[in-house]
Amino acid sequence: MQLHLYNTLTRTKEVFNPQDHANVKMYVCGPTVYDNPHIGNSRSVVVYDLLYRIIIKIFGKKAVKYVRNITDIDDKIIDRAESLGININDLTNKVTREFHINMAYLGCMLPSIEPKATEHIDVMIEIIERLIAQDHAYITDNHVYFDVLSAPNYTELSNRNLEEMFEGVRIENSKTKKNPQDFVLWKPAKQNEPKNVNFSSPWGLGRPGWHIECSAMSYKYLGENFDIHGGGADLIFPHHTNEIAQSRCAFPSSTYAKYWIHNGFLTVNGEKMSKSLGNFITVRDLMDKQIQGEVVRLFLLSSHYRRPLDYNDKAIDDAKKTLDYWYRAIKEINVQKVDLPSDFMQSLFDDMNTPLAIKIINDYAKGVFISKTEAERKFNASAIITCANFIGLMRKTQYEWFNNDIDKLYINELINKRLKAKKQKNWLLADKIRNQLLEKKIILEDKSDCTTIWRKE
Repeated sequence: MQLHLYNTLTRTKEVFNPQDHANVKMYVCGPTVYDNPHIGNSRSVVVYDLLYRIIIKIFGKKAVKYVRNITDIDDKIIDRAESLGININDLTNKVTREFHINMAYLGCMLPSIEPKATEHIDVMIEIIERLIAQDHAYITDNHVYFDVLSAPNYTELSNRNLEEMFEGVRIENSKTKKNPQDFVLWKPAKQNEPKNVNFSSPWGLGRPGWHIECSAMSYKYLGENFDIHGGGADLIFPHHTNEIAQSRCAFPSSTYAKYWIHNGFLTVNGEKMSKSLGNFITVRDLMDKQIQGEVVRLFLLSSHYRRPLDYNDKAIDDAKKTLDYWYRAIKEINVQKVDLPSDFMQSLFDDMNTPLAIKIINDYAKGVFISKTEAERKFNASAIITCANFIGLMRKTQYEWFNNDIDKLYINELINKRLKAKKQKNWLLADKIRNQLLEKKIILEDKSDCTTIWRKE
């Protein structure tokens, strides 16, 4: 059985054949940590978490290196920190912590490496210097720009002509740029900016452009060539297009990533998610509504990863009902792990066909209720738990699922928030949190060592 993946670069479904079966390399664009992750961001993380699990199944965990970056320097971050009146490092650390909490809630595994952009400025400078030396980049007006017309096959990934690609795209205009489409590799420091947002370079104090960050971090940890590059479809142009151009030009013998995987867009009630429309939904919003993480994860996997996905109350309710059905199917059965069924694995090996994989689990659940023998019933129930576990679901006992109407992760988050409030002598907030949990029949007990434990009423 071979894994087939749709490669955006070739626009075909291909057999996945890594360069080295003992060293499989995957890079995924991670979050820009200026605000709490929204449900659209989460789709990408869950999709590549599933791909990571599949590749580990084939090659073994030790053979797979999964790198997902943290972009912790960006104009959005600077603007957000200024609007909140807080230090940039405090903002990025806070949002990064929230991202990790959110992804744990969704049952995502940690990547092998999670590099931060600010810790790899030296690598970015090295690549920019290579590009300048090879006449693919130039210095003008204290900026360093990449010369788009110098890059062979610049439009290969997007499969569009250059004029079409830039229609409707906001381009930073500069009379000193060779071509309007040229993009910035390094920008100079602005007046009155905080000191910690700029870095020393051969071109003066400044900071990197967005695109060079991923090229630098993938090169640092995966080398000039690697197997998979993943991200949302919105990144095909300009971000991934520019990554390919600068990386191949900096390292002329490089092909950069072999397989380019892109997940589709997520809408809310049929509309693009936007704060101005009031339909901007963060993962924290879902946690605060006490929607269990497994429900959200199943929803995110319910549509094929390359297709659009619409968030709405019915879709979440359907995911909850499906999981309820699966958990009921294993009731009072001594389930055990069995080999992953071949039809289930075939569905995932066919470009991660999760709708079919979910249907197969549903069929096993139906099988439990119509089984004529105890052995058949036990096999079907065991297949449910084995398949669901593989895609990151059904990690709770049946009792926990039906009685745990408030998530443990959510409880611990509130306890930590309450402890912080007590340290700041914000007794009003501390009491509010205690009462909030008490309404959910969660009783807190403060211990003499300044810790807090909880129990159900």
